Amino acid sequence: MNPGFDEFVQGRGWALLRFAYLLSGDAHLAEDLVQEVLARMHRRWDRITAMEHAEAYVRTAITRQFLSWRRRRSARESIVAELPEIPDGFEPQQRVLARDQMWRLLAGLPRAQRAVLVLRFYCDLPDDEIAALLGCGESTVRSQASRALTRMRTMLTAEEVRDGG
Repeated sequence: MNPGFDEFVQGRGWALLRFAYLLSGDAHLAEDLVQEVLARMHRRWDRITAMEHAEAYVRTAITRQFLSWRRRRSARESIVAELPEIPDGFEPQQRVLARDQMWRLLAGLPRAQRAVLVLRFYCDLPDDEIAALLGCGESTVRSQASRALTRMRTMLTAEEVRDGG
């Protein structure tokens, strides 16, 4: 048993699951991602905790695992459950509709673009940290974010036209 590892998982496990869920949009896939990454991390936890930002290292591993699963796994993405809270002022019905719409928009993005948006808007990371985490340049992060937002706007406009609103 590794008490430091156990404490980390008990203290930060739910946050890691929520992060993986936002990336994948699937509760079961999120659990698989976190479990697989933590199982690999357990063997070398002493070296990981010696780093300055162990949780950031674990999140990086989860993100990379998520991005690599597109090649290994044929799991279909589905729109389920909850997004982070929407600001007050929305009626309950509007909140549900907004969440559903956001999931549809996020699910319509390629994995790398979705990862960039989650890291930028959920984790509130600057472009240089996202680039380091994804192993790409800052300009790639900016272009992926721009393309993702443009694609989401296009999908949103198409929905509005289709719904007559």
